Amino acid sequence: MPKIASRLSGFTESVIREMTRVADQYGAINLSQGFPDFDPPTELVAAAQRALEQGYHQYATTWGTASFRQALARKQTRFMGVEIDPDAHITVTCGSTEAMMTAMMTVCNPGDKVIVFSPFYENYAADAILSGAEPVYVPLRPPDFTFDPDELRRAFQQGVKALVLCNPANPTGKVFTLEELQQIADLAQEYDTFVLTDEVYEHIVYAPHKHTYIASLPGMFERTLSCSSLSKTYAITGWRLGYVIAPAEVTGGVRKVHDFLTVGAPHPLQHAAATALDFSDDYYDRLLVDYTRRRDLFLGYLDRAGLRYTIPQGAYYVLVDISEFGFEDDTRFCVWLAEEIGVAAVPGSSFFREPVNHLIRFHFAKREATLTTAGERLLRLKAAV
Repeated sequence: MPKIASRLSGFTESVIREMTRVADQYGAINLSQGFPDFDPPTELVAAAQRALEQGYHQYATTWGTASFRQALARKQTRFMGVEIDPDAHITVTCGSTEAMMTAMMTVCNPGDKVIVFSPFYENYAADAILSGAEPVYVPLRPPDFTFDPDELRRAFQQGVKALVLCNPANPTGKVFTLEELQQIADLAQEYDTFVLTDEVYEHIVYAPHKHTYIASLPGMFERTLSCSSLSKTYAITGWRLGYVIAPAEVTGGVRKVHDFLTVGAPHPLQHAAATALDFSDDYYDRLLVDYTRRRDLFLGYLDRAGLRYTIPQGAYYVLVDISEFGFEDDTRFCVWLAEEIGVAAVPGSSFFREPVNHLIRFHFAKREATLTTAGERLLRLKAAV
């Protein structure tokens, strides 16, 4: 029998999705895969029902319906502070997962190098490898998960084609400072490099931290492919609506790759989602208030349980230190946690290039009642080991 492609040996199946299967197996509260257990805004659900009734059941324009792109352009122009053209700059994708893959394939030739900060969301290395590119890892060092500017410069000096930037970051919850973003921007321009952003948590940033779109910095829109989705902001991870915002000179390439990957995102859901994209600032203010409350509730339980963790500055993840429990294998700990405690997490080793096995990741995008139940279970943790 012929062998499958050798490039697949460069990465594993998704550990995050595997931990969801473990959660299901043991009936554990799933704080591993980052999706909410609460409904989207009622206006959005009603808009989806109307869209289905209005007959949008066939292919949309490959790169996105006009109404969706126009609404997205209005929203992102407002928040990014950059004038976004719905026709020249936006390609609608099947979630940010496809957006990142499309962006990588658009800018990278086989053999190109791509900078990836470690720890990183597991898709980034896989995206690079599937594109025929080679990841160049630059560590983010705790407790603040900052990079060494000299180390980053040495990575750029290797002749890289692109840098992947997740901001706010998964799994750390780090929000890159303006100074850090400017350092990245300066190097990207000096070495003529693309920046591929994953900004799905752009509206979940906790005070006093602030999110800055690197594409808004001088000279950066021309070399940035901004990837995001509606999944996290509007609690619709199953709708699979993402996008790439790129300069006009790059958008043609993005649309070409996207067309042959998936043809197009769901037509009726694009029509419906335009409703959410026109929400006022009040929606985003309430979103942050709600997530701040969830974060504080869950971190309070971690404090009561005597667990050490890094306070997330953004997104809805927290890395917890399990060194004291004596497990040499963080995956084995996570399986034990799901089976014996009834809470599912992701082993931190799946996010790091370095040999890190003392961290696990929880997410807190859940109803407060769910977080309370999970927190009460975690209070039993030390006694159970």
